[in-house]
Amino acid sequence: MGNVTTTSATYSQALRSVKRPDPVAVGTIVWLGSEVMFFAGLFAIYFTLRAAAPELWAERTQELNVPFAAANTVILILSSFTAQAGVFAAERFQSYRSGSFWQFRQWGMVEWFYLSFIMGAVFVSGQVWEYATLIAEGMPITADSYASAFYLTTGFHALHVTGGLLAFLLVIGRAFAVKNFGRKEMTSAIVVSYYWHFVDVVWIALFLVIYFLK
Repeated sequence: MGNVTTTSATYSQALRSVKRPDPVAVGTIVWLGSEVMFFAGLFAIYFTLRAAAPELWAERTQELNVPFAAANTVILILSSFTAQAGVFAAERFQSYRSGSFWQFRQWGMVEWFYLSFIMGAVFVSGQVWEYATLIAEGMPITADSYASAFYLTTGFHALHVTGGLLAFLLVIGRAFAVKNFGRKEMTSAIVVSYYWHFVDVVWIALFLVIYFLK
């Protein structure tokens, strides 16, 4: 009887020690899978319209400011690294910097996420400036199929980046609101980083397709 009790206790302890995946992280990954399908549909629309009017595509792509878009892309890619640095700080349960402002290695999650937010905001501002320039040069969204495809694909991505910026602010606000930075706050930071890396990867694909596949 004693052996049975000991075995049951050991089994129960083993079950408690099993690390189950966080449901929030799993749900985010599943949702990002649906977002992959959404952007796959946008890519399909883009390539379908391109195949129908290759001459128009060859003409319109000459109007794009590739160096500016490349610089804007670099900013977004770098923001992915700063966001991951914030995740590393969150995994150490370090919400704020432990040293001076210029000691980057001692920054906490808040500082790294603030920097990621600023870089993401610069990226979105760059896209708005590019839209304004193209419209001023005679390419509104209603101009032709290329303009529709360009604004549709890049515009939906810009909306996703804006959503990521709001998520950064929510996680930063939560870090300020709680007394002790714990596992829930760490999980929130990780989930936001998943989303941010996703929009970065999608933009790299969009950038190569739109600005280089002429």
